[in-house]
Amino acid sequence: MGAAFQPRYYGFNDFNDLNDLNNLNGSTETMTKRPFDTTIRTIHLIGICGTGMGTLAAMLQEAGYLVRGSDQNVYPPMSTFLASRNIQIKEGYRAGNLDPSPDLVVVGNVIRRDNPEAVAAVDLGLDYCSMPQALHRFFLNSSQSVVAAGTHGKTTTAALLVWLLTVAGMDPGCLVGGLMANFQQSYRLGRGPYFVVEGDEYDTAFFDKGPKFLHYQPHICVLTSVEFDHADIFPDLQAVENAFTQLVTSIPADGLLIANADDPGASRLCQKAHCRLVTYGLQKPAQMRGKMAEYTVGATRFTVSGPQGFEASFNSPLAGAHNVSNTLSMISLAHQLGLNPGTIQETLTTFRGVRRRQEVRGEPGGVTVIDDYAHHPTAVQATLEALRPFYAGRRLWAIFEPRTNSSKRRVFQERYATVFDAADLVLIKEPPGLQSIAPEERLSAAQLAKDISKRGVEAHYFPEVETMLPFIMSRAKAGDVLLIMSTGSFDNLIDRLLEELDQRPA
Repeated sequence: MGAAFQPRYYGFNDFNDLNDLNNLNGSTETMTKRPFDTTIRTIHLIGICGTGMGTLAAMLQEAGYLVRGSDQNVYPPMSTFLASRNIQIKEGYRAGNLDPSPDLVVVGNVIRRDNPEAVAAVDLGLDYCSMPQALHRFFLNSSQSVVAAGTHGKTTTAALLVWLLTVAGMDPGCLVGGLMANFQQSYRLGRGPYFVVEGDEYDTAFFDKGPKFLHYQPHICVLTSVEFDHADIFPDLQAVENAFTQLVTSIPADGLLIANADDPGASRLCQKAHCRLVTYGLQKPAQMRGKMAEYTVGATRFTVSGPQGFEASFNSPLAGAHNVSNTLSMISLAHQLGLNPGTIQETLTTFRGVRRRQEVRGEPGGVTVIDDYAHHPTAVQATLEALRPFYAGRRLWAIFEPRTNSSKRRVFQERYATVFDAADLVLIKEPPGLQSIAPEERLSAAQLAKDISKRGVEAHYFPEVETMLPFIMSRAKAGDVLLIMSTGSFDNLIDRLLEELDQRPA
């Protein structure tokens, strides 16, 4: 297999002694980390109920810090998550929330520069930073940073990398943008040399408009894809590519970039890296080349060929060619670390996925209800095409709520019309919060349904869930597969649907 990729270690003072570092060449069992930052005791998070901020709060508390925070419109599940950890939350933003003064203030991405609490933190001369800065300061700085980045697939890819390192006995730390079913949470501190983080290209804070992932300083980076997204902060594809270029060029010369050769954007940008490059793919020539062998109900079988005569076949519980692609990135890292195919297959066999990524929520009355986070046109298409052979011979519904800042804009109007062809029935809900977008820039959900219908796929528009739910109940029958796609709660559609289907007479 050749020499394994050698990890680089940071911050000798973060380990008990030099012997702990030396022991890591063969095992992580004897490694114990010291407290991350002994100069900090109390940390206050402004906007603590955001998904990332709430998770960071729990991580900091578990690391031994006194954590508190504030937010507005505090509600479950994050409020209950933090309460279960006895993390104090002040509702509303005001200067008094900073009394007594904390040692550090972490400012969430949603906080504006005129936020009274943020203004008070500056006026009081308190030490403050963004969430990505805090993540680096307290966790990444003492570990080897492994960043999964890209427009699509980064959550599943990050979770696969975490589980691979766990199965291999390397006890990684991590922060992933979804609940990992293997751990029933989205983070873990770990004691091993690696810390896996999902690299988000969205901006950092009101005082730092650069991408979050630039703070993660990857030594190992997986680049899954580069497409236009986040139309509220990126004016065009070139601006997106500029952000990712900064990421790949920040990887040090002794680092590693694992890039998707099938994706035009990733393939183009990876050539700008100054580090070791490993490519993977199903379609284009790549160092780690996958080939679909069998794609059937409930299972995906594929073969992989790679450097130094690597040849192996794998079975995966994940549906779709896009998930085989995500898996190839994990296999690429495994090969570079000297892990054998048996460890890779064990990773796949025992991987339980990520919440809201093709998550089967229930099958009441023979109707399969699936929750998925897909929102970008490419992701919607890939998810539908993945589920079609998994549920061969069954009617596949696509129930979609455009909710992100990009998806509810006209920029994807024409593209969305072309991505639902694998569905048998499509329901489109009016996007929420359109009033914040100029009329000429808004997506027309009603027009989208008409355009999909013109392509020969039955499609319907609904202004709200209250009219959509009765329609579903009137048409859904045993054997149907309902794929529900939204980045939000979808007005609690899934729970309401499961309840009504369960109560419906047989």
